[in-house]
Amino acid sequence: MKIGFISLGCSKNLVDSERIMGMLRQGGHEFVADPKEAEAILINTCGFINPAKEEGINTILEMAEYKNGHCKKLIVLGCLAQRYKQDLIDEIPEIDRVVSISEYPKLNEILSEVLEIEQLVSYGKSERLVSSKPWTAYLKIAEGCSNNCTYCAIPLIRGGNVSFKMEDIVAEAKQLAANGVKELVLIAQDTTKYGLDRYGKLSLLTLLQQLHEIEGFHWIRILYMYPDEITDELLVGMTKLPKVLPYFDIPMQHGNDKMLKLMNRRGSVEDALKLIERIRELFPSPTLRTTNIVGFPHEGEAEFNDLMAFTKAVRWDRMGAFTYSPEEDTVAYDMDETVDEEIKEARLAALMETQEAISLANNQQHIGEVMEVLVEAQDGLVGNYRGRGKNSAPDEIDGWIIFKSDRVIEFGSFVQVKITEARVHDLIGEEVYA
Repeated sequence: MKIGFISLGCSKNLVDSERIMGMLRQGGHEFVADPKEAEAILINTCGFINPAKEEGINTILEMAEYKNGHCKKLIVLGCLAQRYKQDLIDEIPEIDRVVSISEYPKLNEILSEVLEIEQLVSYGKSERLVSSKPWTAYLKIAEGCSNNCTYCAIPLIRGGNVSFKMEDIVAEAKQLAANGVKELVLIAQDTTKYGLDRYGKLSLLTLLQQLHEIEGFHWIRILYMYPDEITDELLVGMTKLPKVLPYFDIPMQHGNDKMLKLMNRRGSVEDALKLIERIRELFPSPTLRTTNIVGFPHEGEAEFNDLMAFTKAVRWDRMGAFTYSPEEDTVAYDMDETVDEEIKEARLAALMETQEAISLANNQQHIGEVMEVLVEAQDGLVGNYRGRGKNSAPDEIDGWIIFKSDRVIEFGSFVQVKITEARVHDLIGEEVYA
């Protein structure tokens, strides 16, 4: 069968999609990029915040139009399917099956029945079909989240934190390395909590030590590290693992203690400052990234000013910031003292203007430095190459290193680039040779 597959949302959702595509590929089915050619279309949705929900609904409605032609089956999976299954069934009759995440253990039976095909292998038992660039792959080490932040619907959708078995993670990593993956990116809703539920203690360092031994990986990157779980043992251990990048993605969400408590975030601003000081003490040039929510209920001028002051004190290398989006069934949804939308947007603009100045200044510190770059693309017109350094995560989360070279470079190669110019997000340079 010819199948069209659309994956929306985060990298954790992408891993689910790659597992589902692996099931179907092992069953002999073909994936097509043009929905006009598809006999069946599967959509893996996101349901985290309102814009993601809207994107999911619009995508479903757009793909439903193809049922007037070649497409015979439309299947919706993922977070939106988990949270609003009956609503989707009632409101969009073109959908042939809505598959909630809780049904994934029987996904092979469900897809076999709906698509009228031979029995597939079980979900997660086939080799993933890595759909990103072949030299980089995400590795999900846990499912769900138990932090219960007051603004977040993830525990409602995916349940509490469940760490995967270490031996299963290592086996999947070995398969990815065997298939040519050079950069392994560890993900979970909270990577630093890994192992606490399964082994009774934080076990991320033990996992990193095992992954570090696998031949083939050049870089190992960790995303979503909660500040109160970044232990000194973990930091010191990372200094002894050269493949593990000093890239610290620490989602703070705010820089005011009152706001952190209202969000049900653990730890304090002072704790975070001490952690960042320790990171910079142990690593000569770490990359510090964070995310912040602006306009959360009860955020006044004083609280926002604290966030601005915290941002200036830390001088993050990277920052993502968003205006608060109320999510039904969360604790924050019913909070009073909400912030006007215009004020939210003005505060967001002010925060990002401040961060852009910091990012530019931080990037200027790299001028004259020689950086290792993973080459990923080439501009068609001028021929410059684009790649990422240790300081940039994949999928355009962070900036590029753009450089000139007088030779043809294979994508997925690592080269040395001398930085000659800095921009807010990107660095400019030229290849140097040993």
